[in-house]
Amino acid sequence: MSFSCSSYFIYFSKCDNYTKNFYICKMAFKNSKTGILTSGGDAPGMNAAIRSFVRSAEFNNIEVVGIQKGFQGLIEGSFEKLEMRSVSNILGVGGTFLHSARSIEFLDKKKRKLAYKNLQSQGINSLVVIGGNGSLTGASVFSDEFKIPVIGIPASIDNDIFGTDFSIGYDTALQTIVESVDKIRDTANSHNRLFFIEVMGRKSGNLALNASLASGACFVILPEKDFQLIDLIKRLEENKKRKKESSIVIVAEGNNYGPSYKIAEDLRKVYSAYESKVTILGHIQRGGKPSPFDRILASQLGMAAVEALKLKKYNSLVGLVNNILITSPISDVINSTNNLSNDLYRLNKIISR
Repeated sequence: MSFSCSSYFIYFSKCDNYTKNFYICKMAFKNSKTGILTSGGDAPGMNAAIRSFVRSAEFNNIEVVGIQKGFQGLIEGSFEKLEMRSVSNILGVGGTFLHSARSIEFLDKKKRKLAYKNLQSQGINSLVVIGGNGSLTGASVFSDEFKIPVIGIPASIDNDIFGTDFSIGYDTALQTIVESVDKIRDTANSHNRLFFIEVMGRKSGNLALNASLASGACFVILPEKDFQLIDLIKRLEENKKRKKESSIVIVAEGNNYGPSYKIAEDLRKVYSAYESKVTILGHIQRGGKPSPFDRILASQLGMAAVEALKLKKYNSLVGLVNNILITSPISDVINSTNNLSNDLYRLNKIISR
């Protein structure tokens, strides 16, 4: 619907409040243009978030420019206009069609200034960043230096981002791990073996702990908890007495003892009741189609990012806490972490026997 200036105000005076608010937003954002990028490690559901953001933005008369290869794309000027049809058929696709990268160049202030000039040349007046703590830190520094409004969308399979109960990609990665453990257990049971299964988590054990609970592992080794080999031996001995013929141990890659191969090797030197094997799941945890939960979460957060822009809640992260969409200052987010649940850790110690 189009209006001349006079006909608009005749129409506007007859509208209910909902319609008035809608048209006020449409007018306020008529010349708004925002950039969106994905940064850091990819996570299943990133595409779903982009799709939701682009379509919600278009509904609100906000132009969207996609930035390829994260912050590196800002430096190189890799831009493309995104519209409704640009994001068709990506809801269930893993990875990110905008591609991602960890940009060393973005650490250089001169390169960040070039990135800002590239945004200015495109008429982009706000930026949406989908990624983890490192990406949000980069976005915060960039915003502080050049006063460009930034909105963060949490995406990390580690689920360690403060300000949200769940980050995009975590649920899918957890499902991938549990499915893999279930298959490995068949071999473990057939050969009286002990399997160390290493999962991602350099600083956070959220993924490993929940994978242990969901897969019925007998032991979990986490970055947040000190690990001694004797603790594992005690647990294995308890299991032997209960006639348990095979065992699964989940190992977070960032634990204090060392890689899963070192743990297995050291165990063999002092304990021979089991034949020890190691499986490192690696980047298989990042891949695959996003779960229904991650698709819905990403869609919610994509729309929430548009709402944050409309309400001028700049330099904030959109998140889901107690099933309610909230915003948190990025400065708070990057200085905190989504801590390990001690209740879940205690539960795991009790029932993983």
